[in-house]
Amino acid sequence: MAVRHLALMPSVAAAVGWHSTAGRLLESTRADQRWVPTEALDSLLASRPQQGLLDRVRAAGTELLLTPLQLEAVVFLDADLARLAAETNEAVTAAELSTRRRFFATIEKSPLSEEQARAVVCFDNRVHVLAAAGSGKTSVMVARAAYAVSRRYVRPEKILLLAFNKAAAVELQERVDARFAAAGIDSSGVRASTFHSFGLDVIGQATGTKPRLASWLDRGDGLDMVERIVDELRDRNEQFRYGWDLYRLLYSRAPINIDEHEPDGWDADSKENGYRTAGGDVVRSHGERLVADFLYYNGVRYVYERPYPHRTGDATHGQYRPDFYYPDIDLWHEHWALGRDGKPPAAFTGYEQGMAWKRATHARYGTTLIETTFAGVLWGDDLIRLAENLTSRGLSLDWNPDRRPKDEWAKPVKHEEMYRLVRTFMSHVKSNSWTREILENRLQGDLQHLAGSKTRMFLDLYWAVAAEWERRLAAEGAVDFEDMLVAAADQLETGRADLGYELIMVDEFQDASRARARLVRGLVSKPGRYLLAVGDDWQSINRFAGADLSVMTDFAAWFGRGPRLALTTTFRCPQTICDTASAFISKNPRQFTKPMRSAQAGPGAPVDILRSPDTAAALAGYLKGLSEGVADGTVPRGRDGTVTVHVLGRYRHEASVMPRLRPHNLDVTFHTVHSAKGLEADYIVVPGMTTGTYGFPSTITDDPVLHLAMPAPDTYDHAEERRLFYVALTRARCAVTLITDPQRMSPFVVELLASGNVTVDGRPVKTADGQGRRPSDGRAATAVQICPRCEKGTLVERHGRYGPFFGCSAFPACTYTRSLSARSGTGPGPAAPGLRPNRHRTGTGGPRRRLR
Repeated sequence: MAVRHLALMPSVAAAVGWHSTAGRLLESTRADQRWVPTEALDSLLASRPQQGLLDRVRAAGTELLLTPLQLEAVVFLDADLARLAAETNEAVTAAELSTRRRFFATIEKSPLSEEQARAVVCFDNRVHVLAAAGSGKTSVMVARAAYAVSRRYVRPEKILLLAFNKAAAVELQERVDARFAAAGIDSSGVRASTFHSFGLDVIGQATGTKPRLASWLDRGDGLDMVERIVDELRDRNEQFRYGWDLYRLLYSRAPINIDEHEPDGWDADSKENGYRTAGGDVVRSHGERLVADFLYYNGVRYVYERPYPHRTGDATHGQYRPDFYYPDIDLWHEHWALGRDGKPPAAFTGYEQGMAWKRATHARYGTTLIETTFAGVLWGDDLIRLAENLTSRGLSLDWNPDRRPKDEWAKPVKHEEMYRLVRTFMSHVKSNSWTREILENRLQGDLQHLAGSKTRMFLDLYWAVAAEWERRLAAEGAVDFEDMLVAAADQLETGRADLGYELIMVDEFQDASRARARLVRGLVSKPGRYLLAVGDDWQSINRFAGADLSVMTDFAAWFGRGPRLALTTTFRCPQTICDTASAFISKNPRQFTKPMRSAQAGPGAPVDILRSPDTAAALAGYLKGLSEGVADGTVPRGRDGTVTVHVLGRYRHEASVMPRLRPHNLDVTFHTVHSAKGLEADYIVVPGMTTGTYGFPSTITDDPVLHLAMPAPDTYDHAEERRLFYVALTRARCAVTLITDPQRMSPFVVELLASGNVTVDGRPVKTADGQGRRPSDGRAATAVQICPRCEKGTLVERHGRYGPFFGCSAFPACTYTRSLSARSGTGPGPAAPGLRPNRHRTGTGGPRRRLR
């Protein structure tokens, strides 16, 4: 036994030493009331001797030979140190909240909430704070800086606060200086800076030469320069000009999924929905629209679905109508709904048999048939072969991108939208430090579904613009934002620069690009560094500027383990708005789940949906009513004695709905939702809550080619548009009003109606069974019925050839109809006279009304 005891004594001695070190750490932190950081815990765990020593001691029969101190140390080896540290940190937090109550009550103009104070005390190496809209995240940053200095954890000149724009950085600096002074704390050296300004300083320290940002970036984000470059390339390079216009007019809005079906047109003759074309036809699929628009802009005369000249009707087939007919050369053309695998969608029952019958029909009657496919047009060379087929038979193609569409609703993508697409793609490519080779490898890997002519056409355009962009940077001897941030991150990561900051706090972290994330990671790469990142993934709306939400959602992978806290109490919105906004935004499973609570006493007014076909008149009427309420005292004045109203448009052009004469007792201003980030007002009005290209959500869908430039794209339907809508809702201190056209109601509005937490025209919504809540003033509740088929529209009264009927407001995407006599129920209901219900079809040339 003695021999076994002696053999175990080195291990016992190591356990005693480690137990002493761990004990001193936990005891000293409790005594000093200082948080146990993850870095210290990890260091302790890394030095822990081999566990299981108690089992070996017992197996050797030497447990009784150990002193009480030795036995305690041996047992402690198997303790859950992470749990002990967490318990210590909770005790430290409770003690700090109590002993420093006055500090937390006075460091800001309003006392910090317990959530805010806990975020300040949580002095870990990596702290990730999810901050609800209006929850006082700036107060947390200012208070944490003051706390660190007053507790002598960090000297003021070692504190850096990073913001995303100059106005935010100035506000942070002013808040720090003012609140430190009020508390009698020295703020000398505390720096609030933009990422861009700080990045320039990093490069200057490392290289001895501070770079200069390109002059054109002083005036914006570079869109003007992209426009200038594109204009010049189009002027001097015919191939670039053709590619740019072809992509803009045909491919930029083309879906890449063969079974995607979102019709935007209605064929009054066939009584079926479909897709508007520049030539004025309504075709049945996205693929057919690509072909039709290609023909139209090339000046090719064609007839869509002309009856075949020979009788083909029999017991199983109707009269055959091929997709396209070219009368000048007596040529027929079928466009097949075939994917890359040469197969139609699984739902297209009998489709391949129909293809064989059509081919056989042409062979039987000796008519000439040419063919294209969805995959061939989108990813292959079918349009090139189509052009060759036409020209070889004597047709001349006259490409004219300025040819005016015959259908005024078939609006092509604007040049400005293409400029934004190119600049957004550039921001992400450069922030990720990706090269041509890397993008090509991505196309050969997980993004093979994007490989093909559509993507190749865009990349050819992009690299031409990028090369000219780089040439102009070199000519100026300047850098752009992305290059500068990447260069600064390189200097920090390699250790060639270190400005010595120990406490780094980042505001609006949801807007971080990967280049910014690298810069922050470089700042905290050394031991003894502390990072506090504050943001709200629900408000990530700047992807066009390079923001990558995965930086926030993958925080631990980027920066290391640490507590994730939440500021769930908003000091801005009433609870009803909180409930509506959070329920709406939380449906995206890729976002963090968190509650949202109001600090206001009452529930507040529900979101109101104001229905009107005339947005400007509705806004003027709303403001008039609000003004009268202020005048007669039924609407209380705001914080500073005025009533503020922000009209938030999805687009700048919506400022045109603002009345020229505004009530004198209201402070009414217009902002885009993007520019309203960080602002608030008593009342928020969102006009333009409709469907359509410039509706909300916008149907100017993000081109899937952006996925190539983003490591982790968010594929949830309208993901960024939903976050933008959440931002609009949460600007309100009192109430929100949404203005919508009942004939073109936004699906976002329909979704809110389905929740039952809103009012319509100031009155509660009547439930489907007619048992809606009665308004307090005795007026009848507003009856609104969600379309039972698509659930994205509401039933509205329409007028057809044979009189009025109910139809879905999402028409023509949804063709559900019901007679006026069918007032309730959720079934399809009888069709209205003169408007046949359209059975569901999947797009891109799928099953049709007639087998052709």
